[in-house]
Amino acid sequence: CEDCGKSLIGECKLHGPLIRAKDRAIPSRARLTLPHYLTLRVLELRAGNQQILGVFAKKGIQKRTQFGPYVGQLSTKLTCYDESRLVLQVLKDGGKYFLDTPNEDCGNWMMFVRLARNQEEQTLVAYQHCGEVYFTTVKPIEPHTELKVWYAADYAKFMEASAVFIKEESDVSPLPPVAKEPVDPWICSTCGSTFATFPLLESHQCIHKDRV
Repeated sequence: CEDCGKSLIGECKLHGPLIRAKDRAIPSRARLTLPHYLTLRVLELRAGNQQILGVFAKKGIQKRTQFGPYVGQLSTKLTCYDESRLVLQVLKDGGKYFLDTPNEDCGNWMMFVRLARNQEEQTLVAYQHCGEVYFTTVKPIEPHTELKVWYAADYAKFMEASAVFIKEESDVSPLPPVAKEPVDPWICSTCGSTFATFPLLESHQCIHKDRV
């Protein structure tokens, strides 16, 4: 204690405890990488003060805007799984690895983007290019709209995942693992692959353009 000049174990009984000043909180790496026209919003608060976050547009974003690459640790298994986020894998040196983000300092803002449950709410498509994963807008995004992502057609095959589509009766549901061919499928003029909807064909054709 500088007031009484004594070295004490614990608080000074005469002058009381020291006034503790806390360091300023530093945002995580993931939050610092968020583009200025995007913002994080708390959608839900779960037990243990766990926040469920979503990424929203603060201004309009054009179609075919590319984000990325996705930042994560290459791992043979996921250490942290969240059912509201996409599971992402990449092909590196002949091996298939997960892009793992166990905490906010291991990734960038893209780890906060939630998966799209149907084509209507999907605004982004995820795909692999040169060993990296990117997100690209599939439609113009209006201000205050949440960014939600699903796999591109070829990447869905790589991830062994199903496509997302909207039924004619407006009942939205994921495509079952084994499905019948549509009556009038959309056909890729480059490779002959068929797709249930035009947006899926459009996403697939973008991959052909990238390869060229």
